[in-house]
Amino acid sequence: MGASVVARTDRAKERPLAGRIFGLFTPYLNGFVARLAGRRFVPMWSLLRHRGRTSGAEYATPITAFRVAGGFAIPLAFGPRANWVRNVLADGRATLRWRGDAYPLARPSIVDVATPGVALERWKQAVFRALGVDRVLLVEDDAEGRG
Repeated sequence: MGASVVARTDRAKERPLAGRIFGLFTPYLNGFVARLAGRRFVPMWSLLRHRGRTSGAEYATPITAFRVAGGFAIPLAFGPRANWVRNVLADGRATLRWRGDAYPLARPSIVDVATPGVALERWKQAVFRALGVDRVLLVEDDAEGRG
């Protein structure tokens, strides 16, 4: 019998270099990082709370987020098909703990890192592009959702 050949799918290309690298450590670090994420003195990490699109379960995912006019930009280091991204897009809502405060989020959309509304500094855009991250999840701060 000959060896079978497995074709590479487009899905493999959707996951940026950053996701392929950090994905190796994610299962081991997420629990630790989730305990620190979003605290006032840990500006690199934020904690995204979202609901599962099929299970309805609540999840908390450590992510990196940047404040932009009217909301936040969340780099898609694991690509647009990451479960948390699909959950937020399906529900249209989430909550972000960022620098010690909680922000209800609404109206998510996936945009290019260079989109004017994202307004990330050019050096950040360059770092993300070098890591293969060319899209962000743009979410609005839903001030009316604060209760």
